[in-house]
Amino acid sequence: MSRISKNVILVLLTLTSSAFLLFQLYYYKHYLSAKNGSGLSKSKESRIGFDGTQWRAVKKFIMLTSSQNVPVFLIDPLILELINKNFEQVKNTSHASSTSECKFFCVPRDFTTFALQYQLWKNEEGWFRLAENMGFQCLKVESKDPRLDWIDSLSGTEIPLHYICKLTSHAIHLVVFHERSGNYLWHGHLRLKGHIDRKFVPFRKLQFGRYPGAFDRPELQQITVDGLDVLIPKDPMHFLEEIPHSRFIECRYKEARAFFQHYLDDNTVEAMTFQKRAKELLQLAAKTLKKLGVRFWLSSGTCLGWYRQCSIIPYSKDVDLGIFIQDYKSDIISAFQDAGLPLKHKFGKVEDSLELSFQGKDDVKLDIFFFYEETDHMWNGGTQAKTGKKFKYLFPKFTLCWTEFVDTKFRVPCETIEYIEANYGPRPTLHTVGPAGKTAQHAEESLLVEC
Repeated sequence: MSRISKNVILVLLTLTSSAFLLFQLYYYKHYLSAKNGSGLSKSKESRIGFDGTQWRAVKKFIMLTSSQNVPVFLIDPLILELINKNFEQVKNTSHASSTSECKFFCVPRDFTTFALQYQLWKNEEGWFRLAENMGFQCLKVESKDPRLDWIDSLSGTEIPLHYICKLTSHAIHLVVFHERSGNYLWHGHLRLKGHIDRKFVPFRKLQFGRYPGAFDRPELQQITVDGLDVLIPKDPMHFLEEIPHSRFIECRYKEARAFFQHYLDDNTVEAMTFQKRAKELLQLAAKTLKKLGVRFWLSSGTCLGWYRQCSIIPYSKDVDLGIFIQDYKSDIISAFQDAGLPLKHKFGKVEDSLELSFQGKDDVKLDIFFFYEETDHMWNGGTQAKTGKKFKYLFPKFTLCWTEFVDTKFRVPCETIEYIEANYGPRPTLHTVGPAGKTAQHAEESLLVEC
């Protein structure tokens, strides 16, 4: 057979094979897909937007986590906000009634963010290998477990904090939540180590990981979004409201150990009894104010104890909290009285220098200082019981962060050093003041103004 005849036959065979392949694709798209239209069928991909890179990456990620029984839930702020705006419609959507248009997961973005609770993850390494087999390029970010910093022998133990898995041009950010004392969830800082490729994804666009964060443990519900079954917080609005105020700062465990090496801890029966009562009082106050929806933070000596020694100062004899005056509620006194804490005294008025004090068990007192905001500073009032003189204690402006103290999630000023120095003088005081006595009085006098 001549060379030309062989080439003609080869071309004809190639054309025939191509035509047959096109027929198969046409048949699959228009007939088989129509019969299998429910769930995650290919027919959905042919609908408006369902062939988007974002949707396909999310679909494949959900298939991956479902096959490994990994209970991830959606925390992406952009998508949660869209879902929340159409919540009634979305929660009543099933696969059969799913819209023909991709409205949520096809929104242009670089990342889609999910989360999981680490204690529920049974096969981390197996999941990681399977993700790579499915075409994902995955990056794992680890760091030391801050919960173990108090224990020298365990303080270097590393835990997973973030996974970033990229499929073509879209990435899934998996935030790993860890359980903390007080029944809340914590995620760590996404800190890139030296060997990590900074160009792997646009890290600066990540919504989570710029700093550690703390969140209430969310109750979850399953919904169908763009034909995909996903878990989301049952109250998406509450979760969204938490995000901008979620920053978490750790107690300084190493510095606390150094403090107790210099100043021995007071282990007398009286000191330990007071610390136990103060812890109970703090937790009761937190529970009461949370019911009222009132923000508060550790203030004065209680804040100093957290920052300096990660514990309640045994000789302080009271518990101190701060509240912004704009968060004051008229039923705050009755709420504490109903909780078993009678009002001991009330100084000032709501519009000027308000201070409340409640009596706890065994003569442990709860003092609540209300803070007023001016253009360039904040202040709280003080009143001398004997003379009735009023004073303003001045503070630089501050914001609030979460921390963990006495096994509970509390707020503290993010600008902690500046806040404590406004109360107790220059920073060296934090290291030189020991259980023998406080230097607060002379430091405060330089920063208060007589009214």
